[in-house]
Amino acid sequence: MKRLLTPRWLACHVLVLLLVAGMLGLAAWQFSRATGGNALSWGYTFQWPVFAGFVVLIWAREVRRELRGSHPEPQPRSAPEPPTPARRPVITRRAVPDEAAYQDADDPELAAYNRYLAWLNAHPGARPADYPG
Repeated sequence: MKRLLTPRWLACHVLVLLLVAGMLGLAAWQFSRATGGNALSWGYTFQWPVFAGFVVLIWAREVRRELRGSHPEPQPRSAPEPPTPARRPVITRRAVPDEAAYQDADDPELAAYNRYLAWLNAHPGARPADYPG
């Protein structure tokens, strides 16, 4: 229990109390506006207590973690290991035959498109706008 009375935890407890009190105060303010005729404030009336509940849930989870001691202890820093040289993948290019593996002579648009693709394959750094045809 003494772990929860350190200056860090005391600051967390005070912060949680201020946040919850502020959010419940905002809920009460929105409720007074909603009963005064502001229909939009009804949503905020229920939203602020949900936010306050979320703060309480997070705080309770952190208190339980601290009491269980499930926080990993910081490890002393040591010299970082030198990086291992990364293996670069070997990229091989397949040889593209000069002629298509199928006949495209009966379709001139297909033949032109295949010539275009073959040119792009032969010039890997070129942009499509560089195509001479």
